[in-house]
Amino acid sequence: MRTLRAVCVAVILSAPVGAAAHPHVFIDATIEVIFDAEGRAEAVRIGWTYDSLFSMTYVAEQGLDPDFDGVLTPEEEAALAGFDMEWHAEFAGDTYALLGDVPLGLSQPVESTAAYQDGSLVSTHLRRLSEPVALGEGELVVQVYDPSFYTSYLIAGTPVLTGRTGCRVQVYEPDRAAADARLEAALQELAGSADAETEFPAIGSAYAEEARISCAP
Repeated sequence: MRTLRAVCVAVILSAPVGAAAHPHVFIDATIEVIFDAEGRAEAVRIGWTYDSLFSMTYVAEQGLDPDFDGVLTPEEEAALAGFDMEWHAEFAGDTYALLGDVPLGLSQPVESTAAYQDGSLVSTHLRRLSEPVALGEGELVVQVYDPSFYTSYLIAGTPVLTGRTGCRVQVYEPDRAAADARLEAALQELAGSADAETEFPAIGSAYAEEARISCAP
């Protein structure tokens, strides 16, 4: 079983890239929060659109799209199913949910899809909250980030709220200057180390974008 990062590493190692630097892979993420009949948040659907370099390299490594027309046959498309969904049990999936400051449990991914569109790999998956949560007195926070910062995530577009009205959603970006300063300090500390990749500190949270959802009581 592989984590998403393992898939990325396998592709990057086969590509003609230079010295280790972070991040290696860039993903535009979409977020859909799904509410139950009682108006409680019960699941999040996450979409990932991979950068064109990663996508092209992965497709080529898998022997797909041999005519390089950017269009997969139905059989080739089917071969993509679950390509980034083989997760170790301890892998958090680069998605984190909180009620205020309290972490919430998320299920393993279900209802996954995968496609190759306009030169990019696109996948979606659903993750259920361990328990539905009412948002009348607190915000639901959904963060997207890779702790190792091997993969960079940006929230693309406004998150979708399904199954409830009277809610507000806002997307917040990190303090990139502060995050860059932490990254620079980490790189300087690792300068010249032969194990820079394995020793790279978990600073990805400093670059986390997040969606905050609040609902009227």
